[in-house]
Amino acid sequence: MTTTKLHNPDPLSASNAALVLVDHQVGLMTGIRDYSIAELKHNVVGLAKAARTLGLPIVTTTTSSDTLWGPAFPELVAALPGQHFIDRTTVNAWDDPRVEAAIRETRRSKLIFAGVSLEVCAAFPAMRAVREGFEAYVAVDASGTFSTTKRETGITRLTQSGVVTADASSLIVEILGDNASPKAPEVYAALGMDWAMLVGQVRESAAA
Repeated sequence: MTTTKLHNPDPLSASNAALVLVDHQVGLMTGIRDYSIAELKHNVVGLAKAARTLGLPIVTTTTSSDTLWGPAFPELVAALPGQHFIDRTTVNAWDDPRVEAAIRETRRSKLIFAGVSLEVCAAFPAMRAVREGFEAYVAVDASGTFSTTKRETGITRLTQSGVVTADASSLIVEILGDNASPKAPEVYAALGMDWAMLVGQVRESAAA
């Protein structure tokens, strides 16, 4: 009788996690079909802002921005002022030595990936990270793609490869850890969870 080994790693935290954003570029975004472009941008920007608020190291990349897919979309650039986007030609971001070095220099064991497209730009480096001994996560709602088939098969391949798939806000809230943290209001605001802000205001009013 064989048993299935479930992958249930220790929790993410601000001291063990890093964020890797791969190829959220203008040209690629125009092909997204599993989310509206507005919703995907909202999710990506929220993830980036919340990660920065929590002090996570962030690695960002583009592919052939001058000749192929264009720059990162402006809202993401604005959300990460001063951030360097590593422009490369390799299909798998990890195959570029500069990207690999930047990831390793974070000195974090848990890597959260998001990318366009999900099944290539996010999946390929995430699967490589697992092979390299890291724990890898993909924020699927910050990783759009070009058809339902690509989305479904991409998520299946990730889970088969030992990568944890989740939504961006769940990963961020796990890192936040405590709603009493002084960073909580800014994190929830970054994620666009206005209802959470309202609950906090009601609680404060009740305690007054």
